[in-house]
Amino acid sequence: MKKYFTLILVTLLPMLAYAQETVEIDGIWYILIPKGKVAEVTKNPNGYKGAVNIPESVTYDGVTCSVTSIRSSAFYKCGGLSSVTIGNSVTNIGDSAFFKCSDMTSISIGNSVKRIGGKAFTDCSGLTSVHITDLAAWCNIVFDSDSANPLLYAHHLYQNGQEIKDFVIPEGMKYIKNFAFNGCSGLTSVTIPNSVTSIWVGAFEYCSGLTSVTIPNSVTLIGSSAFARCSGLTSIDIPNSVTSIGIAAFRFCSGLTSVTIPNSVTSIGGLAFDGCSCLTSITIPNSVTSIDDWAFKGCSGLTSITIGNIVTSIGREAFYGCTSLTSVTIPNSVTSIGESAFYECSSLTSITIGSGVNSISRKAFSDCPELTDVWCFAEQVPSTESNAFNGSYIEYATLHVPEASIEQYKVTNPWSLFGTKVAINGDMPEPPKPDKCATPTISYTDGKLTFDCDTEDVVFHSTISDADITSYLTREIELGVTYTISVYATKEGYDNSETATATLCWIDAEPRTEGLQEDAVTEVKSLPILIQSQGGTLTIQGVAEGTPIAVYDTSGKQYGSAIAEKDCTTIQTSLLPGTVAVVKIGEKAIKVAIK
Repeated sequence: MKKYFTLILVTLLPMLAYAQETVEIDGIWYILIPKGKVAEVTKNPNGYKGAVNIPESVTYDGVTCSVTSIRSSAFYKCGGLSSVTIGNSVTNIGDSAFFKCSDMTSISIGNSVKRIGGKAFTDCSGLTSVHITDLAAWCNIVFDSDSANPLLYAHHLYQNGQEIKDFVIPEGMKYIKNFAFNGCSGLTSVTIPNSVTSIWVGAFEYCSGLTSVTIPNSVTLIGSSAFARCSGLTSIDIPNSVTSIGIAAFRFCSGLTSVTIPNSVTSIGGLAFDGCSCLTSITIPNSVTSIDDWAFKGCSGLTSITIGNIVTSIGREAFYGCTSLTSVTIPNSVTSIGESAFYECSSLTSITIGSGVNSISRKAFSDCPELTDVWCFAEQVPSTESNAFNGSYIEYATLHVPEASIEQYKVTNPWSLFGTKVAINGDMPEPPKPDKCATPTISYTDGKLTFDCDTEDVVFHSTISDADITSYLTREIELGVTYTISVYATKEGYDNSETATATLCWIDAEPRTEGLQEDAVTEVKSLPILIQSQGGTLTIQGVAEGTPIAVYDTSGKQYGSAIAEKDCTTIQTSLLPGTVAVVKIGEKAIKVAIK
């Protein structure tokens, strides 16, 4: 056992409780902080080799210290290191802690780790597996960068010896944190509970084996690079709760053939679908105000795009290299078209530019050699870079412009270079606003949930969660068997419906006593009750006729009441969306979220 003082002390004095000292215990070097009874793993002057087992505590000079941290660069370039087991007391793995440990093949990470520093596992090229004991603890780790996550190199995550391929994120998680499963190519499917509201930066990046993912209606944010390079994904259902799709969120998802962007989304980040070469069509909903730089760059399979009529700008290289695109209509709301926005759209034959465009940047429509017709409805000739149509052979194409402005176009470069100029009358017709799918209805009969919609041939997107699956600390637990259901409908060419929600639970019916002998067994049945909310209106199905029903808020104030009718009971309240109602049916109280 060796020790090295980091402070110079007078040898005749007893060891100060404040001192830090470097010691070697069982082949591992630590910085000891006796006052806090804490030990931190640090560098071995001779380097670590073989299998290293970091314990939960160490004892030195009669003082037991908890091992709480692996210091920055502690195992830096330890080429002979083969495996590491980290005890459950460690909360922090420092920056570059295992940088370039190229011979390390596996690591076991304790369930107390809260943070893994930047580049902690960079260039661990031999790593094949990461072992954990608690998936919920893993989901709560903060990774300072993608290179901090050992999965980027290991690809495989094991829980208690079993590889996790079909992930079910634990209930109660609010966020999937930065880089949580980054690089886990062994992952094939993931189910996200409806407690999650945000999927953070790089959460599933490089998960190339991922073929399906379920995103619930609770998620509002899909962060930057969240699903980037998930080449196995063929389709993604973005729920209509999502308002923001981050930068590069689905970049290089080369297998993605279809995606529906709901009309809840207001922003699509740059590079969001860059390199999605199998994507064939895209509709930018009427809620999005701008298409950011490189958003659909390299979508070479894209044959059609529909741009919503409140988009005001199309960013730099937004559709660069969309080589299958044959026509594009830019709505009147757009004022600027960015540099190289449609550069190398080699199949593009016609372009329609709305009346609001006042700026077209350099190379915006360059190298579109099949171009034959351009309609520009702007009466004021847009400020246009001279090379905006370079390589598009516009000397053989026809320009259609407002009759009042045709002479101005004829003398303004590059518009003057079109071979034919034709006057048009009238404004560009606004594209028809798509109909909206009707809000689905929910019913429960004979053990089956059924969704119906007045719009025919829709696809239903539903999420069902069990409110009873949670953690408890109390000795006694009452299980209410309550399910929360949400569903919305989509149909090609239609806007998504509103989301319908319902609460499904079981209550005991009144026991049958008439006609029974005194010692006879009474019959008690559990009946399914379905409660739906739309605004402040609640509909309750399944309650026995004549049963009193009352609606309260969580403070106990009553907002409505009724006597149950035969098939369905409706109660109007002034409760606001986002609040929680307490529905009392007989003696049974049920919490319901007002949507």
